[in-house]
Amino acid sequence: MRHIYSCPLRWSDMDAFGHVNNVVFLRYLEEARIDFMFRLAPGDGSPSFSGGSVVARHEIDYVRPLVHRHAPVTVESWVTKIGAASLTIAYEIKDPDVTYVRASTVVVPFDLEEQRPRRISAEERAFLEEYVDDGMTSAA
Repeated sequence: MRHIYSCPLRWSDMDAFGHVNNVVFLRYLEEARIDFMFRLAPGDGSPSFSGGSVVARHEIDYVRPLVHRHAPVTVESWVTKIGAASLTIAYEIKDPDVTYVRASTVVVPFDLEEQRPRRISAEERAFLEEYVDDGMTSAA
């Protein structure tokens, strides 16, 4: 299963050439990741992922320029790896007929009080396993 996030484009996202600036795509990934990871914690009173997490690594491939427009872009997210104390989330930023970016992020759950990484809890692992995907993408 993949998490789907509808990401608005902002006027300030655009560079001098009318394209969404390359660094802005990391913000889009962050918005999608937060929307995904915090689906478990709020509402149910679960402490999962609420203690914090840090990004250990980003990898991003810019496939096509995204021209600024008023319509949002879709960010699909899924989990490709779950370790003892880290996970890898993959993404595609796309429209139905074109992919603009393929990316991945290594995320480390973090204990804010202790100021150190922590292990992934059983509850978090069960949630993440629902989003494990082989990452096969459609040709775009």
